[in-house]
Amino acid sequence: IGYIGALLVSISYLFSVIVIDNSFNIDKISATITNFHLMSSYLIYALTLSVTIIVVAVPEGLPMMITLVLSSNMRRMIKNNVLARKLIGIETAGNLSILFTDKTGTLTKGNLSAIGFTSGSLKNYNNELELSKYEKLYKYLKISIVFNNESNLTDGNVVGGNITDRALRKFITTPIPNLKVIENVSFSSKTKYSSSLIEYNNRKINFIKGAPEVLIEKCNSYLNEDGNIVKLDKNKIKNYIDSSTSLGNRLILMAYSNYLEDNYILIGFMSLKDEVRSEAKEGIELVRSAGIKIVMITGDNKNTAIAIGKELGLLNNSSDIILTSNELNSLSDDRLKEIIPNLKIVARSLPSDKSRLVRICQDMNMVVGMTGDGVNDAPALKKADVGFAMGSGTEVAKEASEIVVLDDNFLSISKAILYGRTTFKSIRKFIIFQLTVNMCAIFLSFIGPFIGVDTPVTVIQMLWINMIMDTFAGIAFSYEPALKEYMNELPKNKDESILNRYMLDEIFITGTYSSLLCVFFLKSNFIRTLYRMDNSYKYLMTAFFALFIFMGIFNCFNARTHRLNLLSNLYRNKAFILIISFIVVVQLVLIYFGGNLFRSYGLTLKELVITLLIASSVIPIDFIRKIYLRSKGLIIGV
Repeated sequence: IGYIGALLVSISYLFSVIVIDNSFNIDKISATITNFHLMSSYLIYALTLSVTIIVVAVPEGLPMMITLVLSSNMRRMIKNNVLARKLIGIETAGNLSILFTDKTGTLTKGNLSAIGFTSGSLKNYNNELELSKYEKLYKYLKISIVFNNESNLTDGNVVGGNITDRALRKFITTPIPNLKVIENVSFSSKTKYSSSLIEYNNRKINFIKGAPEVLIEKCNSYLNEDGNIVKLDKNKIKNYIDSSTSLGNRLILMAYSNYLEDNYILIGFMSLKDEVRSEAKEGIELVRSAGIKIVMITGDNKNTAIAIGKELGLLNNSSDIILTSNELNSLSDDRLKEIIPNLKIVARSLPSDKSRLVRICQDMNMVVGMTGDGVNDAPALKKADVGFAMGSGTEVAKEASEIVVLDDNFLSISKAILYGRTTFKSIRKFIIFQLTVNMCAIFLSFIGPFIGVDTPVTVIQMLWINMIMDTFAGIAFSYEPALKEYMNELPKNKDESILNRYMLDEIFITGTYSSLLCVFFLKSNFIRTLYRMDNSYKYLMTAFFALFIFMGIFNCFNARTHRLNLLSNLYRNKAFILIISFIVVVQLVLIYFGGNLFRSYGLTLKELVITLLIASSVIPIDFIRKIYLRSKGLIIGV
């Protein structure tokens, strides 16, 4: 557009000075063309106009503005416990189609605590003291918790291990003899259990703990309160597992066996509870209102996951789908694509499930967000369009992500999405303003010679205009506030153009009106009666310079909001107020003290007020456009 505009302006200027000024007389035209000195000056000025138009038309301030708006939103995000490691991740976060989120620590407090123990006879014990009267059962439970555990009790504090290990270790507070550990097998997301081979009473005993639905199949008997081994009623136990997990509790099965035997004896179940974050539900509602699909991924039992999903408001339709990792892996990619719209929870998940879900959703042209905190989550975080690492997570996960959620809170993720949308909208507002001014400037430079005004805007004036719409406007629009209403819009498609219908309408209508108003101002006899007139038209051209700048200033207010109230939320963008105030002050100084350099020679107060009133007419014109769009029920906003 810039190159075409530059070419047309050069042609129109040369046509004016060579053809029109010579009254279309062939002899005079020929004489002008053959006058080397004269033609050289014309060509140099035409080239100057061309370069000026290119400088004005090309939005060289846009890269600066994008960097500035990203960095300003990055600073605001840090105050909301969100650190953007990669600036581009901010904008992408605003256009997520689907978000896969961990449960523990993100939707819940991450403060897992042991709330009690249930023996194989299904008797409940709230604390260690209640259990201590049953010597053998108590002792075997202590050994299982203390030695089949990667955390340690040091000076009354539990350190090391994962949150499950730490929660279990806090349940046992009394000292225990130092037994010999022959072998430890760490917890694996594939096997769903961990084990420790212990030397106890001159015997080798294997203690195992993990997922009840996996380990219960290995148990045929249990250790009762009297220290006797009794046959296990598996149906009764399975009913207990289902009823307990359906309350949102997490169960850890404890069992033991003699060395090299695969027939385990059930010790009992530890019940763990992780409270749901009070603000997580608000975050889920915000993200859902933004048209973003949420899928909770958890290592918990299916019933536990369902209970927490209901508590969070994540499950609210009969069509909602909950899958375990095994069920997920039994489905083909095509079948999974069919159920993705209704998928809400993946229970007993594996790290590989995350990577597969990301790949499938990206194949569906969705913008995918993924949360994670462990080393195994890194591939999925890297593959996702936006990876959200938890602040408490590993450095590997953080390195693979675009955004780090410092407080591990889902509500903070929703704020990252809001700031992402704010970034994109700020860029669009800036483009509306800039292209409107561009359109008017190019039109005037092109049409000027044909209406008898060779330079309606001088080169120096054009550079000042360019400084306003590129540099100053870029700064002003970079600090637009993050409005909650942005979360009520649907996410943008990957292939959506930056210039949407709303923007094009405003650019065309306001740009056309501004151009016609400028032509009317320059050529109308009525306008000339409002200003002091002399042979050089210096006061009229001074007023025109002021008119062009103030139209741009008023257009700033039109561009920054789709509301009829142009001052809406203006107080939240102090940079905008300061920048516009600065431009107004400088423009007034240029009007009265610009002299020959800026072709401005001062206006009376009456002339200045008239100029401001004419320039402000762009506001009611855009007001009418907005009312028309509302009456037609068309989408309002950028």
